[in-house]
Amino acid sequence: MAYKIFAAIDVGSTDVTMKIYEITAKKGYRLLDYASSIIELGSDTYANGYISQGSLDRLCEILSGFMKKMKEYDTTEYRAYATSAIREAKNNEMVLDLIKRRTGMEVRILSNSEHRFLMYKGLAVNAEYFDKIVEKNTAIVDIGAGSVQISLMNDGKLISTQNISIGALRVRDRLKYFRLDTAHLERVMEEYISNEIDTFQNYYLFNKQIKNIIAIGDETKYLIQIVPELNITDQFGPEQLSVMFDRLLSKSPSDLAAEYKISYERATLLLPAAMTYGIFLKRSKADMIWTTQIDLCDGIIVDELERTKKLTFNRDFNVDIMSAVSQMAKKYQCDKLHNRNVAKIACQIFDKTKKIHELKNSHRTQLEIAALLHDCGKFINMKNAAENSYSIIMSTEIMGLSHREREEVANIVRFNSTGFPDYDEGREKMGDGDYMTIAKLSAILKVANAMDRSHKQKASSYQIVVKDKQLVITVDTLYDLVLERGLFDDKADFFEQVYGIKPVLRQKRSATI
Repeated sequence: MAYKIFAAIDVGSTDVTMKIYEITAKKGYRLLDYASSIIELGSDTYANGYISQGSLDRLCEILSGFMKKMKEYDTTEYRAYATSAIREAKNNEMVLDLIKRRTGMEVRILSNSEHRFLMYKGLAVNAEYFDKIVEKNTAIVDIGAGSVQISLMNDGKLISTQNISIGALRVRDRLKYFRLDTAHLERVMEEYISNEIDTFQNYYLFNKQIKNIIAIGDETKYLIQIVPELNITDQFGPEQLSVMFDRLLSKSPSDLAAEYKISYERATLLLPAAMTYGIFLKRSKADMIWTTQIDLCDGIIVDELERTKKLTFNRDFNVDIMSAVSQMAKKYQCDKLHNRNVAKIACQIFDKTKKIHELKNSHRTQLEIAALLHDCGKFINMKNAAENSYSIIMSTEIMGLSHREREEVANIVRFNSTGFPDYDEGREKMGDGDYMTIAKLSAILKVANAMDRSHKQKASSYQIVVKDKQLVITVDTLYDLVLERGLFDDKADFFEQVYGIKPVLRQKRSATI
């Protein structure tokens, strides 16, 4: 039986974890080994902005041990990802370079949206109750060391996600300088966390009634561990949470660590985690919190299997991305019918020119997102819509996209209605985005948008073929295309500059009005 050994590594803010899996074509994957070490990288970053040399030495020591363990299993592939502690560190590039030189391990920094989307994938595939729970309004609350991610779902689809800087480690370290006694600490911590959650509720929940909360994060496992008498399996409510609070307030972190065999560092994070869950449960008026032991490594293996097409999952994660983007478009009052029509045309052009542009399926997703959001800036001001659209997209987290991918989408939208800059000027404006990727996708979007410039969806169908250095687009319609033809040639010129083939618009009159 053909198989491979794969390692998933999470360089987190409070610990570093590795899971080694066996992947087979017939049976999917199974866990072979697990290793984890406590190291609070986040304490360095959140307090000082840098990963200290002492922490870096310890991290390299841990990762070297992981490399040895991987060799024992003849691991053929691995993915090693770093999250907020290294992402937010000012010396992150130096950290990654030193890790590579000392350990031989390539570690990649995940954007927050990529990190949370991997967690979401692991949850959606591995939690047996997931599909049933998210049919109703559900909040997925992912408590990390540096922040809390709250993702909202309805009718089984992801509709929005927001990141709040009230992670357990960040809250603990920020409030420890107050030198408060237990009673005062509880009150101040509640005020601090409540303010952030109330702001989220006012802007994003409105009057929506949250029926279910799904908790992600290591702290849920340890909160359950300190109340063994409650026999909690996969859910707990306000009464059980109250018992957890009493336990946390009656014992010091060192007592909790000794009695329940939890690391001291982890024990210090339980009160802010419990407080966050408690406040959100109270504010949302949900009845229960569903728990899961899913971690980032579980999301990494699911993503690897999906990416390599080793397994087919019932859930299409691209649908979740587009659902959230559609909600974003709705928020900024985009023209729904027009934008969906432009997205349809743009994706058709992308598919017909694959051999020419040589882009990936992920770029098709970026193009579709750009088409759905291309006029969102008009919500702010119609006069400067292109720059407004850029700002909106760059300020909004789109789960599943890296920072670079989101920057590319924002620039594709920006240059949809403005002239495309030359390379030197473009590099100054495009940030981390790839110049040619933005140029290729912008060229497609410009043509697609010109074909529905009237916003009337005049065509019943489009036929698109590449022939004799031309991209021939035949529109089946009885409507007058004077406006579309007038704008098409200008957009076609830029397309020809990028691809070396000229778009040609033709009309077929078999449709009925």
